[in-house]
Amino acid sequence: RCSSRRPTEVLLAKGVPSTVAKVESRADMASWMPDGQPDFHFKVESTPKFSVLSFDANAKPPKEDKGAAAKGGKGAAKGGAKGAKPNASSAANGPAAEGEEDKGRKRVNVLLKNELQVQAKWAEDGTFESNPLYNDDGSPKPKFMVTFPYPYMNGRLHLGHAFSLTKAEFAAGFKRMKGYNVLFPFGFHCTGMPIQAAANKLKAEIVKFGNPPNFPVAEEAAAKKGDKGKGKSAKGKVAQKSSGVSYQWQTLGLMGIPESEISEFAEPEKWLDYFPPFGSSDLKSFGACIDWRRSFITTSRNPYYNKFIEWQFRRLRANDKIYFGKRPGIYSPLDGQTCADHDRAEGEGVAPQEYTLIKLRVQSPFPPALAALEGQDVFLTPATLRPETMYGQTNCFVLPEGDYGAFKWANGEIYVMSARSAKGLSFQSYQNVDFATTWGQTECLLTCKGTDLLGVALNAPRAPYPTVYTLPLDSISMGKGTGVVTSVPSDAPDDFIALRHIQGKADYYQKTYGITPEMHQPFDVVDIINITVAAKDGEEAWSSDRCAEYWSEKLKIKNPGDRKNLDEAKKKTYNAGFSFGKMLVGPYKGEKVSIAKPKEKQDMIDEGTALIYFEPEEFVKSRSGEECVVAMTDQWYLKYGDEEWKNRVTDHVNNPDTFTPYSQEILDKFNQTLGWLKEWACSRLFGLGTQLPWDDKWVIESLSDSTIYMAYYTIAALLQGPDNLCGDNPSPCGVTAEQLNDEVFDYIFMGRNLDFATDIPTAVLDQLKGEFEYWYPMDLRVSGKDLIGNHLTMSLYNHAAIWDQRPDLWPRGFYTNGFVNINNQKMSKSTGNFLMLEEAKNLYSADATRFALADAGDTLLDANFEREVADKACNNLFNDIQFVEEMLEAKAAGKLRTGDKLLTEQNLENEMNKLILDTEGHFTGMMWRDGLKTGYNLFHGLKAFYVDWAEKMDTLMHEDVIMRWLECSILMIAPICPHYAEVAWGMLGNEGSAVKAAWPTPSETVDAKASRAFNFLTKTVKNLRALASKDKTKNPTKAHIYIANGYSPWKIQTLEFLQTLWDDATGKMPEKKAFLPLVTAWLNADPELKKLKKNIMQFAAFMAAEADEIGKDALEVELPYDQKAVLQESQIYIAKALITNKTMEVLIYNLDEADIPGPATKKDKAEPSKPTLFLE
Repeated sequence: RCSSRRPTEVLLAKGVPSTVAKVESRADMASWMPDGQPDFHFKVESTPKFSVLSFDANAKPPKEDKGAAAKGGKGAAKGGAKGAKPNASSAANGPAAEGEEDKGRKRVNVLLKNELQVQAKWAEDGTFESNPLYNDDGSPKPKFMVTFPYPYMNGRLHLGHAFSLTKAEFAAGFKRMKGYNVLFPFGFHCTGMPIQAAANKLKAEIVKFGNPPNFPVAEEAAAKKGDKGKGKSAKGKVAQKSSGVSYQWQTLGLMGIPESEISEFAEPEKWLDYFPPFGSSDLKSFGACIDWRRSFITTSRNPYYNKFIEWQFRRLRANDKIYFGKRPGIYSPLDGQTCADHDRAEGEGVAPQEYTLIKLRVQSPFPPALAALEGQDVFLTPATLRPETMYGQTNCFVLPEGDYGAFKWANGEIYVMSARSAKGLSFQSYQNVDFATTWGQTECLLTCKGTDLLGVALNAPRAPYPTVYTLPLDSISMGKGTGVVTSVPSDAPDDFIALRHIQGKADYYQKTYGITPEMHQPFDVVDIINITVAAKDGEEAWSSDRCAEYWSEKLKIKNPGDRKNLDEAKKKTYNAGFSFGKMLVGPYKGEKVSIAKPKEKQDMIDEGTALIYFEPEEFVKSRSGEECVVAMTDQWYLKYGDEEWKNRVTDHVNNPDTFTPYSQEILDKFNQTLGWLKEWACSRLFGLGTQLPWDDKWVIESLSDSTIYMAYYTIAALLQGPDNLCGDNPSPCGVTAEQLNDEVFDYIFMGRNLDFATDIPTAVLDQLKGEFEYWYPMDLRVSGKDLIGNHLTMSLYNHAAIWDQRPDLWPRGFYTNGFVNINNQKMSKSTGNFLMLEEAKNLYSADATRFALADAGDTLLDANFEREVADKACNNLFNDIQFVEEMLEAKAAGKLRTGDKLLTEQNLENEMNKLILDTEGHFTGMMWRDGLKTGYNLFHGLKAFYVDWAEKMDTLMHEDVIMRWLECSILMIAPICPHYAEVAWGMLGNEGSAVKAAWPTPSETVDAKASRAFNFLTKTVKNLRALASKDKTKNPTKAHIYIANGYSPWKIQTLEFLQTLWDDATGKMPEKKAFLPLVTAWLNADPELKKLKKNIMQFAAFMAAEADEIGKDALEVELPYDQKAVLQESQIYIAKALITNKTMEVLIYNLDEADIPGPATKKDKAEPSKPTLFLE
């Protein structure tokens, strides 16, 4: 990835498929360098497996007289390539000889080599090929089926795919080690418009610019840069990089596709054949534990999957879940069809939003700009979400510089609005009557600016004023609504402040816009809705008949530019108005706004003063590059939102016995989606996919064919088998796609009796049926959070529809995560902050990449992949292998002791047991980052302490302790770094695969007292070392350590109070927001304690944190271990640990002993578990 700002390295695998050139020399690089010639900006360094290509935009040309190579930049990667500086000789003369290895790449290359060997062994052994397993009595053995949404195959997999995928990958690895028979299948999605749109775009480029194309804009961009003499191959890159114009040809070229092959991608089938195999190879080299026999692509290109989707849709129709009708949907005028989420370049998840278009009749005489329309029914048409507030209209706003048009409609009326909104309205209808004379076409009679409309007299329906006027408002967006805004200052803070601003600056508005005082001064706020809100969650109660005025004054808003406070006021008034408002006027006076609103809207529509209008909630752009509208189209729809259907799904996800959402936040988002998701247009007129079986002019869209395909995974290994993504090869079980009819699928998936004729052998049918019944239901599905609003909820709906009589077959758990950033910056190809999966693996190794992804985060918040973490992981994994070697050598040489274990070693083993349980708990809850902390970071901290402790104690490490540490550390990291685990596991002499070994179990019950004693030792040494570093004593030789066995009275009182706050259910103290007020109220009730408020608050906060870390025992007023005994056993260790390269004489005292030397100021600071230090 080349950047103009910083040097970059690219690793090119040797012996890779022919689609990627093997770089052997600078001359060989010429065919794919920007200008077709070897360039001094590029350098190559060779290793046995990879060539490292460095690019430095700031490099200077070589001096011809010396033939020296240009200076290269440092590698973009640190860790794996840390210290990998370009080698001048290799840059100038080609790569180093085979077998010669750059020192900076040694560690990552060792890991990559190991990974290749491990992957080959997995493939040979079929390690991840999963088949049903049964006990001797015929009962099924415990199974775990996890899936991940198949990625779309219009390119290679990147780090964003990998981040979400690893959640499934880690879960599969962990469950396998917990004794489950695990299935992790993986498919590739090709349905929908993205591939079709890209192929069409490429085809158009070839027609327009030739093959290979000569993009004319490239010449202009090059000329602007003063770039002369470039060859044709440079033009495309210049155009895209410099002018901002993006061509599909160039996009494919940047993917590494040879120019001679790019034109073939003008046919969609090429994409289906080309990218899925790369997806498979990328994941294999990443170490994914996938059963590849079950992989497939979608669309009619795969006849087996095509049959499955046809069956699914016939079942949905038979169950009355699908119907035909006219409904609003996001629509691409250019494509001529509905534009679903996966068909969009921007705006995934955006749905139609319903507005009420209010007709404000233009009064005669018309203004000059509209004079040609005099005598006709002309209306300014603001779009509102609050039709019930029209009783409070005082004026209308337009954007002075906005462009407006007068558009005529089928009913003969003329609406003044923006061209954009008129276009949208032209695709809409009401009660099957189109608004436009010709559907999708507008009839514009004239255009004008907003200034031409200022001061226009209007008749506003429902308003108490017979005439209102058009006033200017600079904050109107022409990209939302109609560009016309009706003003209700009683309930809209923006309207209230804008009107007051105009009234307060009458002279300015008259001079600037010709707005006379009578157009705004007589208009006062109209009381239309009362809002009364009770106090809640620390917010005070409030009530007002003029909520906009109330909050504007409360927040001291003075002008329309106070955006922050206006947004806050809007939030307060709009939410409260719907939930707590009551009508003060109109036929529905006294009713709640939430009840009156739809009635008022319908009344206005029926009387002809309003109409329904739809827009996308946010900007949506199709993959064809056009802004989408909302259109009323004839479509096949799935009845999402049907009350009975929705209730069954809602009950399922909210029942902890049937569904695991892994967090309340995830569950809340599912409930929200179930609340708003309604009819879904499930078919398209063109695109890739499966044709609707009863109406073949329609193609099933990409989200609708992706809801229950997890069931197909269970039989895919038998129907398609390995290396048969498209289903072209003979079926392993001898079944052809033509033999798969509804009766066969009903037998396999629905439990139908064998009461139909088929030429498929009964044994084969039973085998297929057995696979499904063993693996289903799906136990876990992992996805990014963005799919909650569509795919995941649709999957729940469709499972409930297909298996309406078998809720036990519905999904058992969904886990979702946020998006991933790189180094705290959004992933972006345009900025270069982007990593393809294969690229990341080559930079850091698969295991180090997996480690950094596990560390990135687990919640719905966006996570962060840190390159530095990947670098360190690479180094650590390399060092871990070396440590295994060292310990095996020490064992063979008799340099590990046996026999009795010292107290510290016993406590260390106890701490190992605790971390094993902690890690298991984190992994069970899908908290991989927390598990990495306990199972790797803290567990390795134990090893580091033990090595250091044994060395300073002048004792050998105990063989049982260190060998158990090795075994447990390897097994706990296995789900995340399986290649390293396999290598290390084999080094220990174990038979079989580490990824199939049993998860470690505690050697004994965890002793909380022993755990506290061990942590006391490690923390005390750390604290005493810090005290020693700050001590001013010159050349000290003695260290006096003071131990306190009891707390002061006020601390005892505090601890006893904190014990009452402990929550046994959560195993935690209250959260800080609740904790601090509780402590404050407690101590304020005691005058004596109140005098010590500052000290008590600090002590309470510290002890609460201790309790959260180690448990309720931290709040005991007496310690459960002998502090002096713990320290005395490690006295030699402490003597050497206090000051670097110096051994001290250590003296340890209990403060209740007599005649203790040293100053009182040092002794008095000692507290239980916090000894103090005096040096002399």
